[in-house]
Amino acid sequence: MQNSYKTYNEYGHKGGAMKKIAIGIVMGFTLLAGSAFAGDPAAGQAKAAICAACHGADGIALIPGYPNLKGQNEQYLITSVKAYKNKERSGGLAVVMQAQSMMLTDEDIANLAAYYSSLK
Repeated sequence: MQNSYKTYNEYGHKGGAMKKIAIGIVMGFTLLAGSAFAGDPAAGQAKAAICAACHGADGIALIPGYPNLKGQNEQYLITSVKAYKNKERSGGLAVVMQAQSMMLTDEDIANLAAYYSSLK
């Protein structure tokens, strides 16, 4: 019974091959996950007309009090729009963003975020 508690390496295995396999698997899943959620700036630009009325065609807000989107952090934009869509953000003009975000898919949101974050 006590032998069953020995670790893999205690049986004389060096673990080098297993370690490389494990690292390869983790890296593979990481790359797949990253590409599945990566936004397309060109597709975001095509969709940005819906945002331009308030946030400006170049991402600089036309209306005082509205945030500039140009150069914002991509993940921040995604999180913010999804929070509006899920009605987790309220107050001020949140109702406007809630209505706008309901028309966007997760892919649209990722694309818009990629576009606005790419503007310098």
